[in-house]
Amino acid sequence: YDLNKLIGIAGIWFLTRLYIGKTIESHHVPIDKPTGESPKKVLFNWIYEYAKSKGFETSELNTYTGKRKSHKYYLNEGFEIYRYHFIKVL
Repeated sequence: YDLNKLIGIAGIWFLTRLYIGKTIESHHVPIDKPTGESPKKVLFNWIYEYAKSKGFETSELNTYTGKRKSHKYYLNEGFEIYRYHFIKVL
C-alpha cells in the first residue's frame, strides 16, 4: 500500500523441486508506477524474507517472453534464466 492505495500484490506458491530444493514461486505481480523507492523491490524483499523465515532456499518466477522490461528487472535483481516453461493448449 502507498497510504491507502493498493499499489502491488503477488501470489506465492511454496514448492519443493528436485533440481533446486525448497523454493517459492511468485505469480501475478502487478505494481503501479513507482513513486520514490521501488514498490516492486520492497514487495520482493518482503517475499524473500518471509520465505527465508519459513525455511525456503530459492525463489523462482515465470515471465512472458515479450515482457522485455521485466526480464531486465529480474536479471538485475540476480535471477538467472534456468529453464523454459512450455505450454500446449489442448
